[in-house]
Amino acid sequence: MNDLGELVKYFEPKEVRKFAEVVKSYTYFADGDVLCAKITPCFENGKLGIASNLESGAGFGSSEFVVMRPKPALSAGFLYYYLSRDAFREAGARVMSGAVGHKRVPREYFEDLPIPLPPLNGQKRIVAVLDQAFAALDRARAHAEANLADAETLLEAIKFDVFDRSDSIARRVTLAEVTSIDSTLVDPRDPEFLDMPHLGAGNMISGSDALVDVMTARQEKLKSGKYQFDDTMILYSKIRPYLRKVVRPDFSGVCSADVYPLSPSAELDRDFLFHILHTKDFTEYAISGSDRAGMPKVNREHLFKYEFGLPPIAAQREAASKIDRAMGAVDGLKAVLKSKLTDIANLRQSLLQKAFSGELT
Repeated sequence: MNDLGELVKYFEPKEVRKFAEVVKSYTYFADGDVLCAKITPCFENGKLGIASNLESGAGFGSSEFVVMRPKPALSAGFLYYYLSRDAFREAGARVMSGAVGHKRVPREYFEDLPIPLPPLNGQKRIVAVLDQAFAALDRARAHAEANLADAETLLEAIKFDVFDRSDSIARRVTLAEVTSIDSTLVDPRDPEFLDMPHLGAGNMISGSDALVDVMTARQEKLKSGKYQFDDTMILYSKIRPYLRKVVRPDFSGVCSADVYPLSPSAELDRDFLFHILHTKDFTEYAISGSDRAGMPKVNREHLFKYEFGLPPIAAQREAASKIDRAMGAVDGLKAVLKSKLTDIANLRQSLLQKAFSGELT
């Protein structure tokens, strides 16, 4: 399944194994076959491609593939592009069945799928036009994605420069020396907390103060004990896959037990702490101390052993302000680049729509 790409027309399996090892347990396919993942989320993500350059012209793969072998009247490239449409995936997602996390598109969906069938020469002409257009779009997408990665790298470099300046560090401290978790568990059914916002790890967006899907304790019908927080604290998610989720709340509320409400001491600026918790060094440290199978979390003892340089409070505020300005500039650049990627994806789908509605000549 890993060899089958997204937005990649041809795929070439990387592993070669003996025929006897694969003939009974894997799905057979050959050069020129069109493979499509049928399981969630691979199907929705568009894992699709044409088999090519196989050892001896034959291959074996996951049972989660649907293998389609075009007859002489149908071009493999034409079929590939027809299945690349959002409309194909959206309709398939609606008929999926099975347990959550293991839903699959039924075989009948593929078998009953209507497909336009121009003469073979017409199909090849459409494929050639799409190949040329998508090659240009792929170059534009790769350029935008590279610039997006560069923006992230630039921000990390600015943080490294700020936090690695030995001339501004007064002393080294552990989080335990300058931070505490002094919030107490509260009953969210108490009238005092019913209308307070409730934040869990899933509400928190990495890299910013943005929040998603925030509801009150009353709306979420909370029953078990939660932590109380206010606008002097930093909220840090201690559970995977949200270990880089950090928020500077500007309101009071209650948060789940999967979130640490951290209170900085008088000698630690809250914004400085926020950016410390976003450094690559801290994230790697936090992950190294995660435990519990299935959904690992960072335990409090490990978290508080993290050591970092502590400048004077005025220097902390200056450093935090510098990073905030850089984050604003980088976020603006990222918004532009993400908009470009959306435009490229939309243009791709527009071309596909025109190709199969007779508008593309």
